Amino acid sequence: MKAEERRRAIAKTLTAEHPVSATALAGQFSVSRQIIVGDIALLRAAGLDIVATPRGYKLGETTGLLRAVACVHSAQETETELLAMVDNGCTVIDVVVDHPLYGQMTGQLSLASRYDVRQFVEKAKHAAPLSSLTDGVHIHNLRCPSEEAYQRVCEDLKQLGILYTQGGTL
Repeated sequence: MKAEERRRAIAKTLTAEHPVSATALAGQFSVSRQIIVGDIALLRAAGLDIVATPRGYKLGETTGLLRAVACVHSAQETETELLAMVDNGCTVIDVVVDHPLYGQMTGQLSLASRYDVRQFVEKAKHAAPLSSLTDGVHIHNLRCPSEEAYQRVCEDLKQLGILYTQGGTL
C-alpha cells in the first residue's frame, strides 16, 4: 500500500465516536507507530480535524455547543468534577491552565462517559494533573448538547464547591 492510500484509509478508519491508538493503526497497516504519527501530522496539515485523546486518535466532533467552565479543586476531586460534566451529557474536550512561565498549556481529554472518566482517573494515578501547576485552577472546554446541559454542569460544580471565580469558588 502506498503512503497516500494508507493516509486515505486512516482517515476513513477514524470516527468521532471511537478513538484508535497509533499502535493499533500501525498493526492494521503493517507500518511502525512513528509512520502513523507522521501520517496523522500530514492529515492534520491537509485540514482534517484529528484529535489526540488519551485512548488514541479520532475525528473532531462538530455538533453541540462549545462552552468553557473555570474550576478549582484538589487532585482527589478530579473524578467528581469530571462526572458532573459527563453525567449532564457534556463532553470534556480538554483542560487548560495558565502557567506563569509557559503561558497557556492544554491537555486533550475527550471524555464523554463514566467509562472515559474512570480510565482517565486510573491513568492520573501515575501522573500529576496540569492543574497541579496552578494550585488547582483550570478551565475545561466542553461540548454540550444544549445550553440547559451547560447550566446544569455549572450548577452541579457550584454545589460541589468546584466552580471558580476570580475571588475563589462561587
